Amino acid sequence: MYRFLASTRWVGWLLMVMVFAIVCAALSWWQWDRRAEVSAENKQVAANWDATPQEGEDAVALFSDLPSDKEFLPVRLRGEYLSDATLFVRQRTLSSALGMEVLVPFRTQEGTIVLIDRGWMKNGDGPVQEPEDVPAPPSGTVTITARLKAGEPDIGRDAPEGQIASIDLAGVAQRTGLDIAGSAYGLLASEELAPTTRPAPRPKPEADEGMHWSYALQWAAFGVLFFVGFGYAARQQARINREDREAAAEAAANGGVLQHSARRRQRTKVIKPRRDGALHDEEAEDALIDAEERRGNDVTSDSLAAGTQQQR
Repeated sequence: MYRFLASTRWVGWLLMVMVFAIVCAALSWWQWDRRAEVSAENKQVAANWDATPQEGEDAVALFSDLPSDKEFLPVRLRGEYLSDATLFVRQRTLSSALGMEVLVPFRTQEGTIVLIDRGWMKNGDGPVQEPEDVPAPPSGTVTITARLKAGEPDIGRDAPEGQIASIDLAGVAQRTGLDIAGSAYGLLASEELAPTTRPAPRPKPEADEGMHWSYALQWAAFGVLFFVGFGYAARQQARINREDREAAAEAAANGGVLQHSARRRQRTKVIKPRRDGALHDEEAEDALIDAEERRGNDVTSDSLAAGTQQQR
């Protein structure tokens, strides 16, 4: 019954189904990996966010070489802000509002310069949208607490003078001319002699894994459905082939007249009558076939009668 599956056409369809299924499987695994990454980050935030701050040279060293398990860990630093090198990071949102983050280099008492994100401010009304009335950081020697965050990649976008598109630490060092530690920057948590107003601090990341789990299952289901659809199509083709063989056999046994009526009798679907009394397409087709069969039988009867009269 399924010998047709070895044909070139059906083999081609099967290969196409397999390609689509492989793509769906790859997308499903990608979503699982993304879910695992988000889950690991959530656990790390929970473990490090409120931990006891590290201090001294060990804390400063983390800005130059940040292990993945130390991200969001608080560190306590003592030094001074280099406010003349302040930069603004564009296209940052907070509570669905668009603004910028305020970055200020900080020279520690150990001599290392690190980058501190002092918080978020909404865009200004000027042509370059730079925030207005930005609170100045404390002057002189201060002690601050910041949470470590890995630097961001360079996304290749230009920005106006004094602004950057991402927290690319190498790019910040080049823009400011300062030897800034290149592995991590700090999210400001608290500082001594803090001004009355300050940029809004970065909130704690929500422990939400998003829709990755659901998307992974959906892509896996799509991959399975391709094979289900192929199996259904093959079964339908096998049924059609069987009906054709049965109809051909009955037609051969009856002189080739009953081919259509034989297939019509094999229908098992119950057709409900229309409310307006009109015939369905299948009913109209059956009526036409019946008329053709009656016309053929009448012609045959007339021919037999004419032959009988000639013999007389």
